[in-house]
Amino acid sequence: MRLVDYADAVRSRPLVGYAVAILLTLAALALRFAIGDVLVGFPFLTFVPAFVVAAFVGGLGPGLLAAALGGLLADYYLIEPIGSFALAWPAGWIAMGFYVLLASLVIGPMEGMFRIRAQLRELNEVLEQRVAERTAALETEMREREEVEAQLRQVQKMETVGRLTGGIAHDFNNMMAIVIGSLDLARRRLTGDENPRVAAGIDNALEGAQRAAGLTARLLAFSRRLALEPQPVDANKLVGGMSEMLRRTLGEIIRVETVLAGGLWRCFADPAQLESAIVNLAVNARDAMPTGGRLTVETANTDLDDRYARAHSEVTAGQYVMVSVTDEGIGMSPEVAERAFEPFYTTKGVGHGTGLGLSQVYGFVKQSGGHVKIYSEVARGSTVKIYLPRHHGETAQSKPTGATPLSDLAPPVGATVLVVEDEEQVRHMSVDALRALGYAVVQANGGNQALEQLSLQPKIDLLFTDIVMPDMTGRELADKALVMRPDLRVLFTTGYTRNAVVHNGVLDQGVAFLPKPFTVEQLALKVGDVLAGRGANR
Repeated sequence: MRLVDYADAVRSRPLVGYAVAILLTLAALALRFAIGDVLVGFPFLTFVPAFVVAAFVGGLGPGLLAAALGGLLADYYLIEPIGSFALAWPAGWIAMGFYVLLASLVIGPMEGMFRIRAQLRELNEVLEQRVAERTAALETEMREREEVEAQLRQVQKMETVGRLTGGIAHDFNNMMAIVIGSLDLARRRLTGDENPRVAAGIDNALEGAQRAAGLTARLLAFSRRLALEPQPVDANKLVGGMSEMLRRTLGEIIRVETVLAGGLWRCFADPAQLESAIVNLAVNARDAMPTGGRLTVETANTDLDDRYARAHSEVTAGQYVMVSVTDEGIGMSPEVAERAFEPFYTTKGVGHGTGLGLSQVYGFVKQSGGHVKIYSEVARGSTVKIYLPRHHGETAQSKPTGATPLSDLAPPVGATVLVVEDEEQVRHMSVDALRALGYAVVQANGGNQALEQLSLQPKIDLLFTDIVMPDMTGRELADKALVMRPDLRVLFTTGYTRNAVVHNGVLDQGVAFLPKPFTVEQLALKVGDVLAGRGANR
């Protein structure tokens, strides 16, 4: 240990410092007596080291005590007159003055040195503390930045996969429109006199085609290319209405519970897609509990603040309605949870799911301007939270649900439909279906030919047009056609939504839309609704 460290140890105990000062002063006096006449004429000499050491070890107080006590002892025992505190003039006063000056010059700077040293030590400790705090803050910022960068990379990867799947879905839907429409027409044209295997074969093919179309729809949902019809939704009412259906779907070994928040805000979303998302999450939760367990569907009002938004680059701070699905199943590891939303990624065995359920949920929520988050622990279960934007404003009037029976959709007498489609086989299928439904049909392979038909045909009630066509889009055709025929009804169709009738993933107000592929029944229902002025978009 250094000498300064000993001094610090003594200075931290004031009583010890004063005792050292007294002992050093007495020792200096004893030394002066022991030396005898050797130091005659230097009465204060032996006391100088005493107050120097006392000031160094004990500080200002002990140093002054040693100096004062040494001066008094020298005055009393060593300066004439001996045995008195009186000083002879002028020698005694001069000697005492030099002693006091020397003590001041030594004790004062020494105390200042120690105080500066203490201040430097405190400053050093403060700096070390600030450096430690800043280092910890930088480490936290680096971790947060790495997390945000990882999330950004994940978002970019999902965007890339989304564009790829969207492009595939576009072409696939056109093909499936031909397959499903043709099979449906063939099934309806059977007389019943054929071999029963013919009808069974068509039914099997139609079921398979519809399942393939369902997969395509999920791909479109993931790639955020669905034409959403958002509206103010009471999530409590929607979840409450689904409870019985979930119990039937999930089976008796799954106990379904709902926890509905009081005073829940309305969210702004497509109710059909939200219901589909909850079903997908519930089915995933059931598969995670092969021996049964509890599934909880919960709603709540939530504020995602700026801090949360900074930690999740794709989130906008604000008020959201949260719908969560929690299970008590096998849970997911962090690696699995990170990839859970990727299309076709699944940990289930062959024949147990496509891996598109969570990706469909992800696409729908993102397209709705919301956020989805997975919380999971292995062997403890999982929670998937969906955050949908809060709806501000008046509640829209509820729209009637349920399909109109096909038998009730007899076309108005003399109703004529103009079918515009650049894909020849798709056009022929649509024309055949509409004629089988009893409509008079005029067809065109593009926008220019359709405008010619409108100028030649005296009465066309409905324009049924594809959106994505060369030379002229379906939206451009509709705008020009409405100038010619202001009373014309318009129904759009496409296998892949673009910024023609859909903007920011939301179907434009007042637009009637039928996504490809569609069945004859779906075509009949939609055409009938549009001609009658019914439907969510009319």
